[in-house]
Amino acid sequence: MAFVKDMLRMWAHSWKRFISIAMITLLGVAVLTGIYAGCRDAFRSTDRFFDAQGLHDVQVLSTAGLSNGDIAALHKVNGVAKVQAERSQEVTFDLDGRKSATMQEIGTNGIDQPYLQEGRMPKKAGEIAVTRKFIRDSGKRIGSRLTVIPESASSDTSDTNDTNGADGTNETNGTDEAPSFPTKLTIVGVVLDPQNLSNPDGYSAMTSFRSTATTDYTFFAPSDGVTGTLYTSATLLVKGAAAESTFDESYENTVKQVTDRIDGPVKTDRQKARRQELLDAGNKKIADARAEADKKFADAQSQIDANRQQFNQQVDQIVSMQAGAAAAGAAANGANAGAAAAAGATTSQLDETTRETMRETIIAASPELTQAKQQLDQAQSQLNEQKASTEQTLKTKENELKTSIPQVRWYVQDRQSLGGFSALKSDLDSIQSLGNAFPIVFLLVAVMMSLTAMARMVEEDRSLIGTYVGLGYGRLAVASRYLLFALLACLIGGGLGLIAGFLGIPAFLLVVLQGMYVMPGLRLEYDWLYGSLGIALFVVGVLAATIYACVQEMRQTPASLLRPKAPRAGSRILLERIRPVWNRIGFLGKVTARNIFRFKSRLIMTVGGVAGCTALIVCGLAINDTVADLGIKQYRDIYQYDLMVVSDDSDASAMRTKVASDGRVTSSLDVRIESGDLTVAGSGDGDSGKAGSSGSESIQLVAVPEKHLSDLGEMVTLQPVSSGILGTSGVGKTGSLKLDDDGVIVAQSAASALGVKAGSKVRLTNGDGVQATAKVSAVNRNLIGSDVYVSETYYAKLFDSKDAKNTKNSKSSEDSEALTWNAMLAKLSGSDTSQTDYAESLEEDSSVMKAVSCAHMADSFKFDLMGAVVALIVALAGGLALVVLFTLANTNVSERVREMATLKVLGFFDREVHHYVNREMMILTVMGVILGLPLGRLVGGMLTMALNMPSLYFEVEVKPLSYVIAAVATMAFALLVQLFVNPVLDRIDPISSLKSVE
Repeated sequence: MAFVKDMLRMWAHSWKRFISIAMITLLGVAVLTGIYAGCRDAFRSTDRFFDAQGLHDVQVLSTAGLSNGDIAALHKVNGVAKVQAERSQEVTFDLDGRKSATMQEIGTNGIDQPYLQEGRMPKKAGEIAVTRKFIRDSGKRIGSRLTVIPESASSDTSDTNDTNGADGTNETNGTDEAPSFPTKLTIVGVVLDPQNLSNPDGYSAMTSFRSTATTDYTFFAPSDGVTGTLYTSATLLVKGAAAESTFDESYENTVKQVTDRIDGPVKTDRQKARRQELLDAGNKKIADARAEADKKFADAQSQIDANRQQFNQQVDQIVSMQAGAAAAGAAANGANAGAAAAAGATTSQLDETTRETMRETIIAASPELTQAKQQLDQAQSQLNEQKASTEQTLKTKENELKTSIPQVRWYVQDRQSLGGFSALKSDLDSIQSLGNAFPIVFLLVAVMMSLTAMARMVEEDRSLIGTYVGLGYGRLAVASRYLLFALLACLIGGGLGLIAGFLGIPAFLLVVLQGMYVMPGLRLEYDWLYGSLGIALFVVGVLAATIYACVQEMRQTPASLLRPKAPRAGSRILLERIRPVWNRIGFLGKVTARNIFRFKSRLIMTVGGVAGCTALIVCGLAINDTVADLGIKQYRDIYQYDLMVVSDDSDASAMRTKVASDGRVTSSLDVRIESGDLTVAGSGDGDSGKAGSSGSESIQLVAVPEKHLSDLGEMVTLQPVSSGILGTSGVGKTGSLKLDDDGVIVAQSAASALGVKAGSKVRLTNGDGVQATAKVSAVNRNLIGSDVYVSETYYAKLFDSKDAKNTKNSKSSEDSEALTWNAMLAKLSGSDTSQTDYAESLEEDSSVMKAVSCAHMADSFKFDLMGAVVALIVALAGGLALVVLFTLANTNVSERVREMATLKVLGFFDREVHHYVNREMMILTVMGVILGLPLGRLVGGMLTMALNMPSLYFEVEVKPLSYVIAAVATMAFALLVQLFVNPVLDRIDPISSLKSVE
């Protein structure tokens, strides 16, 4: 009992060390669990939401639409739980200018169900549910009416179909009809599209725009009133996938097994079958056309024959009349009956032999009969010509049918191809990577501080330890005094750290995340395993340091422990050997120098602890500086143009005329902009349709006219980059990069995320959903957005643009009909404010789909999520620095009580004692700051390498002010600690402190 009382008394006396260890553990556990828990809660809530709404695991698209046979084939694939055939249609409407939307049928099989936020779900024809973004942009509300206009089919053959529609297929296939939706609509509900959780008020809304390949909104309509037997897509749920977290590798493996099966014989067979269906439908239409033409020609021939028969009868009648008259005259002039009989016989004979002659004579003598005969002959000639022409046309159609219908392509995509899903996953993964890195620094600092504090604690009880061991107490029992002390401090600090880690930090992060994404059903959850392991990690580290300190002392004999520890032998320091410097240092300065460099362990612990804390602060500020400069670097330095204007294909000419007539443009470049995807090309067929198999990124595909390739460098700064180390990259000379016909130029932001470099093969998807494998000729410096630049000729080569293949040698790209230049990059005159106002005014024009001002983007770009995480990191790093300095200062004082008492006996005033002690701490702090500043830049570079976020590349930037802030903050913490240490120095009693142990 006395042993326990003495242990408790010792614990109470060492309350400062207890608080220090507990605080370091609290901060470490909070950092270890907090960011993880916030991301985990977001992951779990979205996974539950996706399961509840039936977000598809696999989506199948086809360039020729999907038939009932395709749907039936997908049902038979092993591992498929549900298949839902979906119909959609693109429409346009007037909302401060022409806007587009996708009319999406609400599935009846429980897949991709919209989440109701307000109102009710549509149930009958003409009712729709819209997204919050549409309500915000349009100012409409539930009950408002809207009239839309379906977009017409763009061609007569299926080779122009995109992956989301089959308008052209309906022209070829007489049995399948393209989807058609009601046009007079009533809004009855506001819903959240499970395929896109982006908050319309988040930062992503400011940094992106829609191109011609993407509609502005999505309207959800019930099956009632929707017609058409051709499906735009098929969505699938995979067996067992719902039991896995959609963000885990196990889920990806489960889905991959099914996509691989679909990509195999199923895909190949159905592509052939679908093309054969189109060929059969085409042949049937030709056969029907031939039969219909034959019937029409037969009817026309019958009419001509009937008219000719009538004409012949009329002529024959006249011939008979003339022949009869001639016979009667002969009979009157005859002498007898015999002569009359002979005349009758002659008339009958003349009718047989001279009929044609008489017919021709009669016809020639009558203008009416001549005209009638000519009309009959002309009609017969025209009919024969039509027969020959129609037969020739049908034969030509038969010959051209196989070449006019291209090979059908299937695209098998998983959730990674959904822009909203991949953006959320990448954001959370990147933030979680920070949460995995920072606790390592906290753990190292905790072990260092625990070793320092517990070593001093054991050393202070040196004689007491010797007494207990001499009395027969086991070394383990004696060591348990300190092990239990450290364990209790870790458990209390760790427990408080779990509260902060699973409640405080996640609540803070989720508030920021909900400003970027809509996550229904979000709640905070505790992870018993991770939380327990988090505490255990720090417990093991601190106890290991405590055991090491105990072993160092207790390996001595009780007799040695009962005697005071021999003072450290004096030795010269390096500075003493530099006589010119050493001789000019005062007495107290020499004492300070000796104290700093003679006690190596204290030097290492203090400098290392302060350097680690300073490095964390610099790292946080480095990330903040990097994010803060993204907009300026991208929209001021990289983008040399001031304005980007995008229009619909049909309004491209009107858009250019409008901009030219305003007189604000000083120079411009017409381009084509499409929304697409860039996927790292794997082995095998380059047309493999499974997006995301090796990493996928949404891109902005920019096609440049062949005759103006050199003008691209005037609008965009072209600088080749190569991967560097520690978050750096090698940037080539401005203007040394040229766009040519041998490959595409990929933005650094996309290349970094996917590991793409010059010479790589990638799979590009254009705005029509057509995929092609392309060569990367260079990687261009780019921080925001994922631009991919391609020449007009190479675009034609990739995507089989037949009209564009010969544009390289044409007189001018403007005269070519190969591509529609639906966008313009322009330099403007005037101030930034006037440029921003002009871009806003352009958006009100009906011919403009989107106008983006680089001046506005540079000023308004923000990254709230990273800013919040940086603020959290800096706050925690500052707290750690304060605790570390407090621990080191108190340890320093406790080690030198007899020295301080001696100084007081020698006549030092309290202020002089303060200065004597604090000067050493300040020098050690300065040394730690000097070491921590470059270390922070190093750690910041490594961390930014892990932040592979969609359409963003973090080019590490640390401003001089950030170094100053980190240094000043650390020094301020050191001065603050002095306010706590000085009273301790004042309470040192020289008499009791200088008593000899013996």
